[in-house]
Amino acid sequence: MQRGPDFDILHGSVRNAPKNPALSQVQKNLSVELDERRKALAARGVRLFDFGLGDPKEPTPGFLREALREAVPEVSQYPSAFGTVALRRSVAGYLRRRFGVTVDPEAQVLACAGAKEAIFHLPLAFAGDPGRRKVVMPDPGYPTYEVGARFAGLEPVKVPLTAARRFLLEPEDVGEATLRETLVFWLSYPHNPTGAVAPRDYLARVGEAALRYGFVVASDECYADIYFGEKPASMLEVQQENVIAVHSCSKRSGMTGYRSGFMAGDPDLVKVLRSLRSHPGVASPEFVTPAAAAAWGDDEHPAERREIFRRKRDRFLRFFAEHGLVADASEATLYLWVRVPAGHTASSYALRLLEGGIVVAPGTAFGAGEGYVRVALVPTLEECEEAISAWKRIDG
Repeated sequence: MQRGPDFDILHGSVRNAPKNPALSQVQKNLSVELDERRKALAARGVRLFDFGLGDPKEPTPGFLREALREAVPEVSQYPSAFGTVALRRSVAGYLRRRFGVTVDPEAQVLACAGAKEAIFHLPLAFAGDPGRRKVVMPDPGYPTYEVGARFAGLEPVKVPLTAARRFLLEPEDVGEATLRETLVFWLSYPHNPTGAVAPRDYLARVGEAALRYGFVVASDECYADIYFGEKPASMLEVQQENVIAVHSCSKRSGMTGYRSGFMAGDPDLVKVLRSLRSHPGVASPEFVTPAAAAAWGDDEHPAERREIFRRKRDRFLRFFAEHGLVADASEATLYLWVRVPAGHTASSYALRLLEGGIVVAPGTAFGAGEGYVRVALVPTLEECEEAISAWKRIDG
């Protein structure tokens, strides 16, 4: 049989295979890039203090690990694409206790394999209106908002956030013409990477715009339980119509590797998401579900974890004040959004720290973050103290 010029007869594979153009339109994943840098430094014998990725070292609470162990079956079978009844009921109980929000666990809650895959797939479920091809998102922001939009064949609209505007993505900053073509409007509060918190009146303005222009508000609320002042509000407290909220066990419960979260909101939107999610195979393993249900059913362990993050945050804020560095926002999440010193760019300062063993993420890894680095409060308290000593040596 005759083969085309790009067919490798020896290996039976296609050389120079065509790729989805969306792959060329997005940045390399931050975790991949930081991992490459870490390995190179570790090979040189440099001790690293890793504040780059948001993967805390505090142990997963014991009762959650035990719930998972007890649930591992003798026979492994396919999990539900939508989450078990017990999990969805536990989520509904969490939303009621934490936000005073009532949802129907059958019609308004879907399980997901962590927030990232839910965020990636969400625009794909709604990409059917040729007149609505825009996905509005904060800049800087979580890169998967853009990646998911591009792979769904939609147009990302990245709206710059500023400290002067409290890092809020205001509908008026988008413009009426764009709002009329908007399919999905991403919120991210508490905000990654800045740690900004959105007041309720802001959420109400977004909700009003969603009803006026007919777009979906996708509210990433994965850091809602990591805060240091007033409790952040949920978009679901303002309205449920045209709203999907995304939550995750990862940071709240120290379950990043378990890959479990949920989406909740407008039952009509949830119905559409259900019809999509039965196909790509994105459900968490069934034995993870009891651990996730236990996590959403308990409020003590998030409070304990929050106190640990508070102690790390307070220590670094004291150090920054003594060292002449400024952290903007940083009111919630496990991130500090730190201005780089005069004479540096985001990349040059991140590189300077990296050579001394301090791994931080340049703000530009999240889009329009020039002039900042993001410090993820991941190392232990003891390691944070050692890292501060190393940071002092680097900057003199």
